[in-house]
Amino acid sequence: MKLKGFLVVNAFLNSNKFNEIYDWLKKAAYKRDIDLDVFNNGEIIPEGYDFGLFWDKDIPLAKSLEKRGIRLFNSAEAIRICDDKYVTYDILSDSEIAMPLTKAVPMTYENIGFTNFDFVDGLMSDFEYPVVIKECHGSFGAQVYLADNRDAACRVLSEIGGRPAIFQEYIAECSGNDIRINMVGNKAVCAMERYNDHDFRANVTNGGSMRPHEVTGDELELALRVMEKLGLDFAGVDILLSDKGPLLCEVNSNAHFKNIFDCTGVNVADCIMDYIIEELKK
Repeated sequence: MKLKGFLVVNAFLNSNKFNEIYDWLKKAAYKRDIDLDVFNNGEIIPEGYDFGLFWDKDIPLAKSLEKRGIRLFNSAEAIRICDDKYVTYDILSDSEIAMPLTKAVPMTYENIGFTNFDFVDGLMSDFEYPVVIKECHGSFGAQVYLADNRDAACRVLSEIGGRPAIFQEYIAECSGNDIRINMVGNKAVCAMERYNDHDFRANVTNGGSMRPHEVTGDELELALRVMEKLGLDFAGVDILLSDKGPLLCEVNSNAHFKNIFDCTGVNVADCIMDYIIEELKK
């Protein structure tokens, strides 16, 4: 029986960078004789579909689709967890998954911001400068900062305003270097090393370079545990190769895969569609 699915994209995110990914997913479905209709998150999705490929972060919409009994790849809950860096850390912190030490910045309101920075010294009691400050929501290495001292940390927090953020341990030996593993199900379908001699962030978008990476047993074990704990169907798992072994840096539920295709020649869209077919057979 021919499968019929839909791809959900964001109505307000219209750029060649993202449209290219959507096109690859549609082509991967077509090659497998899957009807894949595209809807944006501002449209009503009718009945009659076997699955949904949810390439957005509109959690209320994803949950409403799941209430209709539609199997989503990824699930609303998996996307929700990955979309918030502190929630990701919190969920995984009791799973014996090695990660940099992370603490949440106290909540404030966006129309108020921080009226004082007395809390910074308390947050830094378990850290040493420099410290990494990340907004909880962000992609492509954006909204990630490195503060060398207290004044710099306060300045970053002032610029962030009321947006949720975390302090994270700076792993000096990994500065400007990480590993991106694209996981589909329980398989590492491709991986690359990203490196940048001019920025502590390794992301290619920020001027970093890339080369193919052979995943080790320890790295794969870490990625598999992350996938299982978060209930992910596919993800980009970012790992820091510290002196103490691999550390989880971040998890991306809707990882952009153009760069890793250019680096490795592996089309993750094909892997995702093969995985969906196998899952729906169960």
